Amino acid sequence: MTEVLWTLHLGESISVDLTAWIIIGFVGQVCFFMRFLVQWIVSEKRGESTIPLAFWYFSIGGSMILLTYSIHRQDPVFILGQSVGSIIYFRNLILIGRKK
Repeated sequence: MTEVLWTLHLGESISVDLTAWIIIGFVGQVCFFMRFLVQWIVSEKRGESTIPLAFWYFSIGGSMILLTYSIHRQDPVFILGQSVGSIIYFRNLILIGRKK
């Protein structure tokens, strides 16, 4: 999965080779970003700060994808951050489920 699929040129001297792993990393980042976007939209609609259920699902999805990517990259800082975060996101879903 390290085969270059595309080369993205960002100017005369900057280019990025897109491999499947790089794309997986970007997908994880987009998924993780979506949690903030969803939270912002819901909060604006309600007129108060709100954390919707979708926030936690996007958190878990993004975190799991980024954890996979960080394991591939063998980045201990990234691995620790994403694995600990995932535990918290799952725990929040458990607490929400108990409340219902």
